[in-house]
Amino acid sequence: MTAGASFPGNWKPNQASTVALYEQLRLHVIRLADNGDLPPGTRLPAVRTLAGLLEVAPHTVARAYKELEAAGVVATKGRNGTVVCARDERLDALSLAANAYASVAKAQGAGFAEAVKLLAAAYDAD
Repeated sequence: MTAGASFPGNWKPNQASTVALYEQLRLHVIRLADNGDLPPGTRLPAVRTLAGLLEVAPHTVARAYKELEAAGVVATKGRNGTVVCARDERLDALSLAANAYASVAKAQGAGFAEAVKLLAAAYDAD
């Protein structure tokens, strides 16, 4: 995928998933930013434009963008749109660990809710 111009490409959220649509989009953007397909400075489509491309309600995209902004993944610059931010090293390390955990959880047949429950238990264990 070339940065920006083809985002979201052929990707669409899974309507049948138990994971909320906004969460699927949020995770997808994080994954693309983490692996360099959405480098820092890449401008994301406007909320209504992306909602049309993904065939979801505009509030779904708006919520994903809001949560991405709160996490420091993107910055909304008013009329200048939403752009991908540079990630710091701490988040990069956490993202790598999260990707590894997600891969193992999927390989073991764990669903999203079960994987999150196990992660929360491990986080609270210390």
